Amino acid sequence: MGKKVKKEVEPPPKDVFDPLSIESKKAATVVLMLNSPEEEVLAKACDAIYKFASKGDENKVTLLSLGAVEPLFKLVSHEDPLVRRNAIMVFGIMASNNDVRKLLRELDVTNSVIARLAPEEDIVVHEFASLCLAHMAVEYTSKVQIFEQGGLEPLIRLLSSPDPDVKKNSVECIYHLVQDFQSRAAVRELNAIPALLELLKSEYPVVQLLALKTFGVISNDRETRIILRENQGLEHLFKILETKEFNDLHVEALAVVANCLEDVDTMQLIQQTGGLKKLLSFAEMSTIPDIQKNAAKAITKAAYDPENRKILHEEEIEKCLITLLGTDNDGAKAAASQAISAMCENLASKDAFGIQGIPQLVQLLSSENEEVKEAAAIALANLTTGSPSNASAVAEAEGIEPLINVLSAKRDGTVANASAVLTNIAMQEPLRLSIHGVMNAIVEPLQSTNSLVQSKAALTVAALGCDADARTELRNASGLEPLVKLLHSKNDEVRRNACWAVMVCASDELTAVELCRLGALDILEEINLSTGRKNNFSEGALDKLLDNNLSQKYSQMGYLSSSNIITDGFYDYGQVKPGVKLLSLEELSIQELNDHRAIILVNAKLPEVSPSAEDKSQDLYYGRTASSSSIRKSSKERTRKGKGKKEEDKPKEEEELQTMPKVQQEVIFEKLPWLPPFDSILLDYITDASKIILPLTTTKEQVVALALFVADKMGGPIERDKLHEFSWELHISEIEFELKCNVVPIGKIKKGTFYHRALLFKVIADRIGIGCSLVRGEYGRAWNEVKLVDDSPQGITGLLLPPQVYIVDLMYQPGCLMKQGTLPARSSNQSVMNCFGCLESMQFTNAGAENVQFTPSSSANRPTWAHQYLSPRSGETFRITEVCFIFV
Repeated sequence: MGKKVKKEVEPPPKDVFDPLSIESKKAATVVLMLNSPEEEVLAKACDAIYKFASKGDENKVTLLSLGAVEPLFKLVSHEDPLVRRNAIMVFGIMASNNDVRKLLRELDVTNSVIARLAPEEDIVVHEFASLCLAHMAVEYTSKVQIFEQGGLEPLIRLLSSPDPDVKKNSVECIYHLVQDFQSRAAVRELNAIPALLELLKSEYPVVQLLALKTFGVISNDRETRIILRENQGLEHLFKILETKEFNDLHVEALAVVANCLEDVDTMQLIQQTGGLKKLLSFAEMSTIPDIQKNAAKAITKAAYDPENRKILHEEEIEKCLITLLGTDNDGAKAAASQAISAMCENLASKDAFGIQGIPQLVQLLSSENEEVKEAAAIALANLTTGSPSNASAVAEAEGIEPLINVLSAKRDGTVANASAVLTNIAMQEPLRLSIHGVMNAIVEPLQSTNSLVQSKAALTVAALGCDADARTELRNASGLEPLVKLLHSKNDEVRRNACWAVMVCASDELTAVELCRLGALDILEEINLSTGRKNNFSEGALDKLLDNNLSQKYSQMGYLSSSNIITDGFYDYGQVKPGVKLLSLEELSIQELNDHRAIILVNAKLPEVSPSAEDKSQDLYYGRTASSSSIRKSSKERTRKGKGKKEEDKPKEEEELQTMPKVQQEVIFEKLPWLPPFDSILLDYITDASKIILPLTTTKEQVVALALFVADKMGGPIERDKLHEFSWELHISEIEFELKCNVVPIGKIKKGTFYHRALLFKVIADRIGIGCSLVRGEYGRAWNEVKLVDDSPQGITGLLLPPQVYIVDLMYQPGCLMKQGTLPARSSNQSVMNCFGCLESMQFTNAGAENVQFTPSSSANRPTWAHQYLSPRSGETFRITEVCFIFV
């Protein structure tokens, strides 16, 4: 046999690279391989990167820094299926990182990823493409991109995929997308409801949960709820609620049911099928707090419709909600309180809650949870509005103190509604009298920056301010200042309620004076000048403020009506210009002597201290140093000032005071509150006038007698031509110098001019019950007007003037009464003199509507003037339009 010859192996072609198997341990090396032209290398590199990225978020960041995202983006659309699959897998994993998602948005990858959802793609591609989109749909920008690039339709199609992961990722992405209203409408139009309902039957809880959460969002739209009802969606939901094994889904299922219950048709359907009873029973019996909370929220949503409230009341919803108030969970308590608030619109429910629910709600006001506290306050506000019985129930449940405490709560809603409850309680006088301490607590809400809190707080002040003690409490708590500031509010409701509160608080002089000092008067005047800002209470507040601060009113308006009764402490400062604040009497009393007009004081009130203390306070008031002689007044003077007090009835403190050293006496009196000086002479005037005038039978006789009395005390009648010789100015100056003070008690004035006499007439008339007004004129003039029934008219025959208004002469012919009104033609000279003989000038309108003003040169030609101007052509009548009472 021949020897075998070994066959030689042919060498590979010279232009072919020999296969190379390498092992890389660096991610950077593999990232470089993503740019390889070989499909096998690309597939293996993507697979390796996928495994690396799956190990943790740090690896995703590393790959991002190595620049792996850009080449991977190109590979997502690679023609090779394996490369494409592995690349999308990497994207699906890496998109969970926020920084990666940011770069993906910049690269605008959504269109390429959506393309991977095509039916011809592999299920694995569907899984990771939908996962990538689910991660990206968290941000709003990506939501818009996915929607605009048509990603919703393929996602809805994949809800029917046989792969549970694809379903899970798709429904999760849809859940994120439907947060935007456009996507919600698109889901409805693309008929996604049946596919979503099918997911409720999934064996995977996470898929069921995501489907329920999606329903929870899209069921906010009424059209979606209708489709859901037509596709028996409620049956699916109630099956979940009835299955104990699905208790982890009950919360989300209840959220969907809550939305569905907003429709009356759905509510009626659930009631007819017995579902409503099951729902209420489920809420009561459940021990899971979130289930109880969501059940209460479902009731709240349903109760916004009046028909639904009626149905819920028929199902005795009140028992269920009261039960939920007693749970241990704060969320359930708050939700139940909110449901009670909504059900209060039904009057029958409001009454039912008042019996059992109010005590529990009052207890919740003391909760440490701010949400519970707020919900309870809102519920109580709704329960007590328009329901006196419920307001009484709150008081009976000892709710006033917790409500006052809640006024300092952190939440504005809590404070506002607590104020509203207190306002509702205060509507009943017996209950209002039992409220103490509110005005101290309401000061902080008045200073709030929240307009609702401001409005409710001001309303509370208005409700409680009708009691004097409450006004004093508010004044002492410095609550008037923030109240006045609310008058500046641009909010109509706040400004209106602030005006209301000011009007109520101005019911006493002390508060009215303080309000004026704080600028309320100027603000109200400004408000009333604006047609857009004034309201029903701003004008009333201004009038009330002036009516209870007559010193301010007379100085500013120059007029006091018969209903404006001058009381002790009144002072006439003289006319002030608009916008000028009137100083208080105490401030005026401590000013140095000046050459301004003297301030005339009215104060016949006996001081509430012993006579010697009274004497001492008088001395301190007028700036004098008290001596032992000023303290130890004569027995006669003490008797006069004390109105008949016996010496033995004086307190022992006076005897002790008289024996004290002078320095110790000064210390004691420095501690006394400031009091205006007591005018004992004025008190004697009032007493004497009462004895003289009150026995008279007619008002006219009383007016005439009082005029004579006042004139007698103020220097008697003065002849018209000798007025310049009546040196009353010097007399007043002497009194000021004697008292070392610009404030002069009216009783000390023995020579009084027009405005002194008119003021004294008004003061005494008010004390003895004669109605009269006080009018300030120009040049130091003032007069009184009285209304009398003219039983026996005298003077001009056929007088057409209104018979009831008379002007009282206190200067020239004390007791002379002059009428105001119209004057007919052909009046006798003497008759004219009887009515107008003491007038300096008169403006009137003749029959031709021509304004005429005439001033006689002297009293001598007055009859001629009257005959000439008041007796012209036959049948002509003059109507007085303005009379200037300047007596000469």
